Amino acid sequence: MRATSIGHAGILIETDAGTIVCDPWFLPAFFGSWFVFPRNDQLGPELMAKIENPDYLYISHIHADHLDEPWLIDHVNRDTTVLLPGYPTRELERRLRNLGFSRFIRTKDGELTDLGNGLQVAIHVETAIADGPGGDSALVVLDGKHVLVNQNDCRTTDLAALNKHGRVDLHFLQFSGAIWYPMVYDETPERMRELVDAKVDSQLTRAMRYVEVVDARYVVPCAGPPAFLDDDLFGFNIIRGDELSIFPDQRVFLDRLAASNRAGIMNVPGTSMEVTTDGIEVTHPMSDADVQAIFEHKEQYLRAYQADWKDWLTALKSTWIPARADLLDRLKAWWEPLMAVAPKLRAGIGAGVLLRTGDLDVYLDMPAGEVRRWDGEPYHYRFDIPRELVETVAAEEAVDWSNALFLSCRFSASREGPYNEYVYNFFKSLSNERMKRAESEASRKLDPPENDEEIELCGYRLDRYCPHRQADLSVFGEVDGDILTCTLHGWQFDLKSGECLTATGNTLRVRPATS
Repeated sequence: MRATSIGHAGILIETDAGTIVCDPWFLPAFFGSWFVFPRNDQLGPELMAKIENPDYLYISHIHADHLDEPWLIDHVNRDTTVLLPGYPTRELERRLRNLGFSRFIRTKDGELTDLGNGLQVAIHVETAIADGPGGDSALVVLDGKHVLVNQNDCRTTDLAALNKHGRVDLHFLQFSGAIWYPMVYDETPERMRELVDAKVDSQLTRAMRYVEVVDARYVVPCAGPPAFLDDDLFGFNIIRGDELSIFPDQRVFLDRLAASNRAGIMNVPGTSMEVTTDGIEVTHPMSDADVQAIFEHKEQYLRAYQADWKDWLTALKSTWIPARADLLDRLKAWWEPLMAVAPKLRAGIGAGVLLRTGDLDVYLDMPAGEVRRWDGEPYHYRFDIPRELVETVAAEEAVDWSNALFLSCRFSASREGPYNEYVYNFFKSLSNERMKRAESEASRKLDPPENDEEIELCGYRLDRYCPHRQADLSVFGEVDGDILTCTLHGWQFDLKSGECLTATGNTLRVRPATS
């Protein structure tokens, strides 16, 4: 088995029985904010021919740094068979059919699918709204000799599932940030430093927990960080190490792996990893010195990359839609029917949301289920987004604003109190199909069924599953004094009361183990 990095979460997997291309991303995403790092726009023709003509295509989820629709249209052979995760909706399949793909293998969550000649795959899915209602997934590939896990940025809660198919040889895993928090929030530099450091540590801790449980022979950092080449966003690149950003590069994770006596593999687009019974043969597309130069002279590398894409970025910005007089009416007609089917979700938000676009302030009255021009009403959540970006996603009727807009980091925000997942779940669910699922999840969390499954941890009896995304606390729970941390996302709970210290409205049932 040979795996070749093709940038970000992209992998070309070659076996005797066929090839699989995973998440090929080449064109900048999220309003031109994210670029592949290191760059993958200079791969050789032989490798590109393999990428464009695979036996199988696997798209882990719908985010634009994984599902690169413009590039797929122009490059990937439509006779390719698509390996579909077993999602509860057909949204990903519809998107790919619209691109011209017609051959699909629908897999079942976690079950092996035999592709013939000894090649098997299992796709494990996550379907919480926080993953996007379209879901997220991880791929396990077996060729009869070796096992590869492509976890990319899927935050699976069932870790045992990823290694139940045999000893894992290669584990591709995200370690860096893939969110806009906390950088877009209005905070003092001192407070932002605290938030950024905590977020980075949480990301790395979560990744290391996956590493420990999957216990692969070799770990491959992937799925980040992106490069930010727009001058407005360039400060999100971590170059010196003290930037207020959650996007550390591969070196940071490789250092963590080495400190834990884990074998990590530095890779850049074009790096191939040939797995053998004796070990692994790593071949870079350039000299080792040139690979190191990407990171040791990172600003110089990024500035050259930026210069090559400057005209493209200018042209992209010219396509953003200017202000139209009927924006408020269009948002009202679009969103109020969705609010009507989501009373529990709106109750979870429980306050007004203000969307400021420069010359138009739109008020989302969540308790009342109304959209109107803001007239000074109180609000708990505020988004300041350039008008042309709102106009563009509104014109597209983008159903997931986390993917279509927020991941661009081209906005600022504020909130009263801790994180409220229902605010973003609303903006991720802007279709009737998605909103119904978001409402169902809100109902389950806010009015949950009885769950008597408990675990014992450090002298306490408590619910086995975290109320945030049902992470198994027997795996992800860590106790320090009276504080329990769910290391999947860093949520913390007071073990004396069960109250969540990270987000309101979430509790654990907790009692001393001796009671």
